[in-house]
Parts: sequence; C-alpha cells; structure tokens
Amino acid sequence: MKTTSVMIVGVGGQGSLLASRLLGTLLTDEGYDVKVSEVHGMSQRGGSVVTYVRFGDKVYSPIVTEGECDFIISFEKLEAARYAGCLRKGGKIIVNTQEIDPMPVITGAAEYPQKVLEELKAAGFDVDDFDALAPAMEAGSAKAVNIVLMGHFAKCTDIPKEKWINALKKVIQPRFLEMNLKAFELGYQ
Repeated sequence: MKTTSVMIVGVGGQGSLLASRLLGTLLTDEGYDVKVSEVHGMSQRGGSVVTYVRFGDKVYSPIVTEGECDFIISFEKLEAARYAGCLRKGGKIIVNTQEIDPMPVITGAAEYPQKVLEELKAAGFDVDDFDALAPAMEAGSAKAVNIVLMGHFAKCTDIPKEKWINALKKVIQPRFLEMNLKAFELGYQ
C-alpha cells in the first residue's frame, strides 16, 4: 500500500492535536505504520498549527512535502489557503467555513481575505467546505469542531464508522465522550 498523507491544519486552541491523536490511534489499531508530527508555532497566541499524519505499510518520515498531501483537513478557511500548496494533484481539502482573524487582522494591520475558498476552487483544488461550527454547537460545544471535521473526513476513508467510534472512546475523556460522539455523528451525516 502506498503511503497516505494527511495534514490537519488550524489555529491554536481548535483541537487539531486531539484530532491527530484520534486519527493516529485509529490507524495504529488498523495495523498501519503511522508517523505523526506536530508543528505548534505560535499556537498559544492563536497562530497556525499543523499536524502531519502519514500511514501505510511502511512510513519512513512524518513530514509531508509540497505537492504530496492526499488530504488537508482545515479547521479554518485561511489555514486551508496557507497549506493548499502541499496538496497533491487529485487530493482533497476538507474545510470548516469558519473565519478566525489572525493577529494582523485583529490589530487592524490587514483585512481578512475575501473569497478564499472561491479562489482555491478556481485554482482547481477539490474543496469540500461546510460549516462545522453549527453542528459542533448542536453537539454541545464550539470546541467540538475538530470532531465534526473528523466525522466528515471518516467518510473519505474505507475504515468502518464503528472503528472510528472505538478510537474516539480511547482518546476522549469519559466526561466529554457523549458530546464528541454526537459531534462525530453530525459530521459523518
């Protein structure tokens, strides 16, 4: 089996590290060789966070280079645009349509770019965009956006939903499990 590369990108505090832990746990349970690498940057100050998850029969490096990523799961529109160059031809970007202002926008030094997703689509990228915040709120918390997105991504894999549920039960604290199971189901629908 060829190596499959997934990038999970977002802004600090959105739960991208939990999402990568969920995916890594699932793939390990499925018997794949899995490599995960996290780049935090200024994540505690709302900066960009990217996690690389690579899996296959044998994976030698966790890092995804430009043009080789199969899937980008983006928790925010601008982050999708920032990392789109990493996507291989025929790859897919799953993106939450939420906008989180980066520091230059917050300070007034810049404006949030308009038509980010339209430009990605016009450039030929396969963009699957949807509002992941609304189902997260329906599940019980805005913090569940990460699990909504992972539920949506689960449909792109050949791994049965029940196995995703089992991985969720392994990585989510029991007191948050019910909410996250609902978030996953809403994303999967």
